[in-house]
Amino acid sequence: MGKYLDPKYDLTFKAVFAEHPDLIISFLNALLPFKEGAKVVDIEYLPPELVPDSPLKKYSIVDVRCKDNQGRQFIVEMQMYWTDEFKQRVLFNASKAYVKQADKGYSYSSLQPVYSLSIVNDNAFSGTEHYHLFQMAEQGNPERVIEGIEMVFVELPKFVPQSPTIGRMHRLWLRFLTEINERTQDAPQELLDDPEISKAISIVERGAYSDEQLATYDKYRDMAATEKALMDGSFNKGREEGEAIGLIKGREEGEAIGLEKGEAIGLEKGEAIGLEKGKEAGKLEEKIDNARKMKECGVDINIISTVTGFSVGEIEKL
Repeated sequence: MGKYLDPKYDLTFKAVFAEHPDLIISFLNALLPFKEGAKVVDIEYLPPELVPDSPLKKYSIVDVRCKDNQGRQFIVEMQMYWTDEFKQRVLFNASKAYVKQADKGYSYSSLQPVYSLSIVNDNAFSGTEHYHLFQMAEQGNPERVIEGIEMVFVELPKFVPQSPTIGRMHRLWLRFLTEINERTQDAPQELLDDPEISKAISIVERGAYSDEQLATYDKYRDMAATEKALMDGSFNKGREEGEAIGLIKGREEGEAIGLEKGEAIGLEKGEAIGLEKGKEAGKLEEKIDNARKMKECGVDINIISTVTGFSVGEIEKL
């Protein structure tokens, strides 16, 4: 077993950023686009409000919420894999936090900004840039911004430490998230030389956790990996097998429509019907395969039933 745990999972991410105000302040100041003199100086933790959209995403999202002495709110998320719906999900939660200020009797002029910072351990957008800032700006005049909600997405796989355009702490924090994990034997000296990063590294040392906590960490890690495999596998295998089966059945049904309209119309309609049936067959076979794998990994049978839609009895027969 390695010396360190991966800071991207629930137990460790929250141990670093939800229990140490100095570290979340440093993290926010390093990665959010604050103007000069607008840095965060103190924070108050807020209770989490996010509920996963479905059990399939239960283990892939970690969030930490806080606000500073100006009333600005910060939603920090660690997302282990990406789907396009996450953009809408992030916007919804940031908007909800912004609007809820009105419930406390605030006037429109006193509403404070909400910043959403999403760290994504996956490729989310096209291009090679790892840092993406979304603001409400006038088209053709990006300097004219309506303040209120700002969303930042950071793609860890695209992060390049040698980039000359990022700040020192921006680089060090992302190196912490990408270079410290279960395979790390010795933490890089540059990280250890910074007091805040060094403190974060000490928090994720394996020896700092009880056997019970380590068991929880392992379960969370394994389930997050299972979720990603389910998402990737269902899409890729279902598509490949569906297209293969569809082509075969499509030709058969196309020929059966008749010689008069023949290959032109019959084959086209037959392949379309067959392709759809093939995709359905591929998806079913993939669900069965995923359920079997989860069962072999010791995943609770009720969780398997919730994720796949199969009954407990059907899963027991696999």
